[in-house]
Amino acid sequence: MPFKKIITLTTVALAVSLSACTWVKLSDAGKNVDVRRSTGVGNCKSLGTLSVSGIDKITGISRNKNKVETELLTQARNDAASMGANVIVPLEQPVEGNQQFKMYHCP
Repeated sequence: MPFKKIITLTTVALAVSLSACTWVKLSDAGKNVDVRRSTGVGNCKSLGTLSVSGIDKITGISRNKNKVETELLTQARNDAASMGANVIVPLEQPVEGNQQFKMYHCP
């Protein structure tokens, strides 16, 4: 088997195996951040907008959509906790590994 073909197959195999990995872990503080709909924050104080981004492709191969969405949500919860929020509301669906959330502090 030619060397170039072996490298290509190895790269593809690595990309496919990594596409199933979850890289973002929920922090202890992030566990205290709830995800709600915009209708569930009426008595809450807005703390601004949070933008998160992640990896949606590896070497041109798309990662599992649900894993990407889960990682974005986990990252948003972790980041929001570090900024004093205890609730986040997604403002949009993820696009190319990016998503925005509104942060709140609720009683």
